[in-house]
Amino acid sequence: MSEQAASIAALIWSPFPDQDSALAAINALLDEGLAACGNLMPGMTSVFVWNGVKDTAQEQGLLVKTNAALLDAAVARLTELHPYEEPAVLGWRCDTGAPGTLAWLASIGTGTGSI
Repeated sequence: MSEQAASIAALIWSPFPDQDSALAAINALLDEGLAACGNLMPGMTSVFVWNGVKDTAQEQGLLVKTNAALLDAAVARLTELHPYEEPAVLGWRCDTGAPGTLAWLASIGTGTGSI
């Protein structure tokens, strides 16, 4: 992992059908060293068009905190773990962050896991 990429924060967003599947996914990412934290947002109502049909579903939002060096691997792994056939998984690099947060996220994969 490049030191420069590790110092850039990254986030991943994905809706899940229920809390259990979202918790299983974030726990796997944490155990595999691909993320530092996951935030579940319960009670989310999603309104969407899928296969030409408009629908509404109750979902759990999952926001994952990682670093840019791990972003592609974390997105790929989250996609594998996701229970949906075609999950919505979006990842992006963050332009800025609090120094302590950036240091914490840079420590992912180093075995320290803390600032």
